[in-house]
Amino acid sequence: MSRSIVTRSETDGRPSSRPARTSQLVIALACDRPLEPPRAIELSGTGEVWLGRAPPEAPAGVVRLSFPDDRMSALHARLRRVLGRWVIEDAGSKNGLRVQGTPQRRAVLNPGDAIECGQTFFVFDEHGAEEPVPALPAGAVELGCQSFHPDLLAGWSALARVAPTRVPVMLQGETGTGKELAARALHAWSGRTGPFVAVNCGALPEQLAESELFGVRRGAFTGAVEDRPGLVRVSSGGTLLLDEVGELPAILQVKLLRVLQENEVQPVGAAQPVRVDLRVVTATHRDLSALVEEEIFRSDLFARLTGLEVELPPLRDRRADLGLLIPTLLRRAGAPAGVRFSREAARALFRWSWPHNVRELEKALALAVALAGEGRIELAHLPEPVRTAPEARPDPMAGRTVRPLSEADVSRRTELIELLRAHHGNVSEVARQLGVARMQIQRWCRRFHLDPASFRAA
Repeated sequence: MSRSIVTRSETDGRPSSRPARTSQLVIALACDRPLEPPRAIELSGTGEVWLGRAPPEAPAGVVRLSFPDDRMSALHARLRRVLGRWVIEDAGSKNGLRVQGTPQRRAVLNPGDAIECGQTFFVFDEHGAEEPVPALPAGAVELGCQSFHPDLLAGWSALARVAPTRVPVMLQGETGTGKELAARALHAWSGRTGPFVAVNCGALPEQLAESELFGVRRGAFTGAVEDRPGLVRVSSGGTLLLDEVGELPAILQVKLLRVLQENEVQPVGAAQPVRVDLRVVTATHRDLSALVEEEIFRSDLFARLTGLEVELPPLRDRRADLGLLIPTLLRRAGAPAGVRFSREAARALFRWSWPHNVRELEKALALAVALAGEGRIELAHLPEPVRTAPEARPDPMAGRTVRPLSEADVSRRTELIELLRAHHGNVSEVARQLGVARMQIQRWCRRFHLDPASFRAA
């Protein structure tokens, strides 16, 4: 008997623990209900899924997913697992199927592919994590730490574990990936009662950088008309985020190193240092180890600042998270309760690569909400780069039609797997055994979706 799942807003959008190597279909956005939280459907327990407004009864083992979408056909599309890959095909729908913004009849899915059925947008995702993905730490959703990406979930879990300790933390990632959000979450999990203070080291005025960080006594220099504690002392008992720490001038690197070694800071013009209870978190989009090799960044300071390193992946590598971010950012922008998207506008959101990450998405949605007012968000309401981006060019594999294998192909694939395993992925040796050209073995591997490298450790 087939299983039927009616997808509505039954979830709070909190991804939970998942087994290693998992495929999932994230119901990311309904154009007429964009404030609803997304939902992830695990695909690992089935070989076929039917999508539609009201899919009919199906053979045993088929999962039916139904959606309250009047632009969907009763049976809109089918997902099937073929030769270890997930394939989606149009089931004769009225409004068609799109993958990566391009109309498709049948396509092989790659991780991160956006799928459009009616007014509903999905993201196919697949991860090969070595270990089970941990659940989100307590309070993570309230702090804005949500994701379907296993690396990000693992990073937040690690931050929560080290937060109560003095282990140094370095956050790495492109601009706009949420490094400050992660640092604020660590501060909340730490239990420290002092303030959270964030400073962009690249934006510190060169002449005032030392006094801004470490404080100044009145009269220390012209313009120092009052005592100022400095950001290090202000953050005492709390957490100090040094964002873009790679931009810190050499002279300040020396002074910061002393602060970290001695747990005391000496304001400019002061005769005696002041004790501080300091927890420093650093963030950077640069490769600090390379800066150390170039002698731009001090190696001893680098050693002090590195303990737990957490890489925050860019938004283009976690497209499924658009389903979590869009409702949150719409509310932040003051969107009305009945906010809606046109399909063209929603398609553009999933098509754009978001080079400036979450920060760019937030600004784009804020602009769209302001321009749309109480009406529907249209393509014209989005920023020019987002709305004019060309349609995604499908991966050659993604657009390929998958033909069912003949009995001869099934036999050949089985034999090829056995030979690759026996010869540890050595394509030349397999070719010699079969008496064919090496290129023929490579063609068969592509046809049967086999990676010789995966057999080398077997």
